Amino acid sequence: MKNLIRLSLILVAAFGLWTAATYVEVPVKADGLEIGDTAPDFQLKNIDGKMYSLESIAKEYEKAGKELKGYIVTFTCNTCPFAVKYEDRLIAVHNKMAAKGWPVVAIQPNDPAVQPGDSMDKMQKRSEDKGFPFVYLMDEGQKVYPQYGATRTPHIFLLTADREVKYIGALDDNANNPDAVEKEYVVQAIGAIEEGKNPDPDFTRAIGCSIKTKK
Repeated sequence: MKNLIRLSLILVAAFGLWTAATYVEVPVKADGLEIGDTAPDFQLKNIDGKMYSLESIAKEYEKAGKELKGYIVTFTCNTCPFAVKYEDRLIAVHNKMAAKGWPVVAIQPNDPAVQPGDSMDKMQKRSEDKGFPFVYLMDEGQKVYPQYGATRTPHIFLLTADREVKYIGALDDNANNPDAVEKEYVVQAIGAIEEGKNPDPDFTRAIGCSIKTKK
C-alpha cells in the first residue's frame, strides 16, 4: 500500500513538472521581418507635414557631418497604455543614442478611423505635449507595419545603417515599471553591435496593444 501511495505521488509530481514545462511562454515570431533580413524603406508623413524615409534620415546625418549607424524603428501610438508608459523611456533612449548615430524613428500604425485618438492632429498634439525629439510618422494606409511584422504598440525593430535587422521586440524587460527595469534590451543590443557582436537576446516578446485595423 505504501509503495502504491509513493508511486502515485511520484506520478503526480511528474505530471506537474510536465504541465509546467508545457505551458512555459515562448516568444513566437509574427509574419514579417526576421533577424538578418533587410528591412524595406518607406515614405511616410511626419507630424510636421514633411515626408521621411530611412534614406532621408541618413542624408540628414550626412549633411550634419555625423555618422548614422542604425535606426530604432518603433511602432507606437497615442492611445495604448503601454505605449504611453514607454514614452519617457523612448525619449531618453533617443536622446542618449541619436547622438551616437542611432535615432528613434517612431511610426503610428493604427487606423485613425478605428482609433480616433491616433489621428494626425492627435499625434501632433501628443508630440507637442511630450516634446518628442524624434520623427513621429503616420503609417497611412497601414502599408508599412505588415511588411515589418509589427503586431503591438510599442514594437521595436533595431536596424543597422544598411537596414539589416539585428533585434526585434521590447525596449526593455519591464513594461509596467521603469524603475524595475533590469535589462535594457535595445541599449544592450546597440552596445553589442558596436563591439562587433550579435545582440543576445536578438528577439523578445513585444508587450503592448494590438494594432487597430478595419475588420
